[in-house]
Amino acid sequence: MALRIVPVSPRDARAAALLRESHALMEVLFPPEENFFLDIEALCDPAITLFGAEEDGVLLGCAALARQDGYAEVKSMFVPPEARGIGVARRLLVHLEGVAAGEGIPLLRLETGDKLAAAVALYERHGFARRGPFGRYEPNTSSLFYEKPVAAAVH
Repeated sequence: MALRIVPVSPRDARAAALLRESHALMEVLFPPEENFFLDIEALCDPAITLFGAEEDGVLLGCAALARQDGYAEVKSMFVPPEARGIGVARRLLVHLEGVAAGEGIPLLRLETGDKLAAAVALYERHGFARRGPFGRYEPNTSSLFYEKPVAAAVH
């Protein structure tokens, strides 16, 4: 079966396990005041959609689109070590951009950590440009901020 990207509840046991693994990694890498991950309850907000990359019923990764005023933020992007290197994160990112385009969202933004070299490389390869803090973020020692204009959906 091919990899499918589908909306998934953050409370789905498979998604919750991925999110807990991601949060544990962030807690090891970054100080508490520089951790901005959304917990499972926060991801249940109606303005946020969590997507799972699923193959044969197994979630190989997740990413969320958090709709804001005038843009959407990429949140909760995570692929566990055993599924890395096969394009899951790239597919999730392309999917989020397509959803944003379909909804008329003009801009994607994100915050990531300076110790996440693979994530930084992915975002930069896909046209995200560095910018300063946005929304409620404040400058800190480990956060990197990015944005990318969303190409309009063609119908």
